[in-house]
Amino acid sequence: MSDTTLKEQLTTEMKVSMRAKDKQRLVVIRSLLAAIKQVEIDGQVTVDDAGALAIIDKAMKQRRDSYQQFVDADRPDLAGQEAYEMTVIKDFMPEALTEDEINALIDTAMSESGAVSMQDMGKVMGLLKPKMQGRADMGVVSKLIKAKLG
Repeated sequence: MSDTTLKEQLTTEMKVSMRAKDKQRLVVIRSLLAAIKQVEIDGQVTVDDAGALAIIDKAMKQRRDSYQQFVDADRPDLAGQEAYEMTVIKDFMPEALTEDEINALIDTAMSESGAVSMQDMGKVMGLLKPKMQGRADMGVVSKLIKAKLG
C-alpha cells in the first residue's frame, strides 16, 4: 500500500463510488467505515491501520460465514450478495499469504516460542496473529498448527 491510511483509502473509495453511483459498492464501504467509527467511539481511540485491518478482517469473516449459511439454506440470492461484498472487502485487504509462507511463519513461531505440545498453541497463535491478520484465514492456520503440534 501507499502512504495513505486504510481509513483514508476507504473514504476515497467511498467518494469514487458515490460519483460513479455504484450504490452496491458504496453500501459495503460505508459499512466498513461505520464499523471502524464504532470502535473509535466505543473505545475513545483513534484506530490505526492495524486496528482497521482487524475490523475489516472481522467483516470478511462474517461475510464468509453468512455466505456459507446462505449456500447451505439454498438461498443463492443472498449468497450472491455476500459473495459480492467479500470481493469489495478483499480490495482493502493485503495480499493473501501462500501456503508455503504460512507454513514458514508457523515453523518460525513454533521455534521462537519453544512450542512442543498443544498446551503451547496459544503462544504460537499469539505470535502469528499480528503477522497474519487479514492475510490468512486464522481457522486454517489453527488447524495447521494443531497438525504440527498434535
